[in-house]
Amino acid sequence: MTVAGASSAPLRTVIVGQGYVGLPLAIRAAQVGCRVVGFDTDADRVKRLQAAESLSPDVPAEQIAAALTDGLYLPTTRPEDLAGFEVAVIAVPTPLRDGAPDVSAIEHAGLALAPHLQPGCVIILESTTYPGTTEDVLGPVLEAASGLRAGEDFHLGYSPERIDPGNRIWTLQNTPKIVSGIDDASLKAVSDFYQSLVDTVVEVASVRDAELAKLLENTFRQVNIALVNELAVHAQQLGTDIWAALDAASTKPFGFMRFSPGPGVGGHCLPVDPTYLSWRVRRQTGGALRLVEVADEVNAAMPAHVVRRLTEALNRHGLPVNGSRILLLGVSYKPNTGDVRNSPATTIARLLVELGAQIKICDPHVTDPIDLGVRAHHSLLTADAVEVSDAVVLLTDHDAFDLRLVEDHASYVLDCRARLSGTNVERL
Repeated sequence: MTVAGASSAPLRTVIVGQGYVGLPLAIRAAQVGCRVVGFDTDADRVKRLQAAESLSPDVPAEQIAAALTDGLYLPTTRPEDLAGFEVAVIAVPTPLRDGAPDVSAIEHAGLALAPHLQPGCVIILESTTYPGTTEDVLGPVLEAASGLRAGEDFHLGYSPERIDPGNRIWTLQNTPKIVSGIDDASLKAVSDFYQSLVDTVVEVASVRDAELAKLLENTFRQVNIALVNELAVHAQQLGTDIWAALDAASTKPFGFMRFSPGPGVGGHCLPVDPTYLSWRVRRQTGGALRLVEVADEVNAAMPAHVVRRLTEALNRHGLPVNGSRILLLGVSYKPNTGDVRNSPATTIARLLVELGAQIKICDPHVTDPIDLGVRAHHSLLTADAVEVSDAVVLLTDHDAFDLRLVEDHASYVLDCRARLSGTNVERL
């Protein structure tokens, strides 16, 4: 394999999947001189990318336009455009179906790439998945459909994505990249490719260890978030303030890492990845990751806890939930992005509507229509919108929100992010 810059010919690269992982990777590869095919089965997404419309908070539209103009980026749905690649990266979704990992998108990606495999090419899986997927699922699919052998005819490896959408400090380029291969030659080929894209490459000898590392990172967060969420549920009854306790504990310079309570966890990673690990342990060992499974239960219960706290507050004000006007601030699962995947806000909205509440939602980052599963009107954050609401619930603390306006005009606020203050504000 020849990395970009090592010869006059641009490295022919395919990125399968042009979502929040694949698109930043495709544009970064084009920036370093690779000739990139961005393959996706979503025709609307590809059409928008062909028009240089950004679908990621990490990729400005002008970067897409530049890559298109330079002829180094081709968004496409056509399988024939995959021909002739030297490196292919698979960055497709791996959802849960009935509590079990669904790796069918990985299998379909392998089947799309297999007819175009050539000796010496490199296949890299980035999708989050359980240990063994690269060697036991993707490898056999590629071999059966191509007639070539992994490790003998082509290189195969795994490099877990570490994209944090909207993070302006830690990006694809400066976040250390874990790389692995099924053998020494594959590891070197995978490492060589990413060294042209990122500042730091971390080589891991075992593909299974690299797959586990990704799950470990997010399981660590899930378990610690569950700890503070469970404390938040009981802190009030103990006569304590969980937020004050966290502030105090965070002054310790060693042995403590701060995690904050919230209305639940969202996105693809935290609600999904620990379950992948738990499923794999049960299936392969017959045992259970009890702490992980309990953490899932605790975090999944937080939307109902938010609704319970809000119901109690409205009762204290002499108002039933049925008929109350409630303004939900923030629908996305994390600040300053429009990502609504598995957002706890959708569950909270549904539960409130089932109780008869009149819901309005405000989120400046969610511009495309979304299906909350309930009837909910969109609203701008104005003094009038706040004043006519019986309650305001801060679910996602976007920087764009005028929180002083909320403090000044709301009759009652349930603050799930500890960002507001005042006699009319109650924290989760």
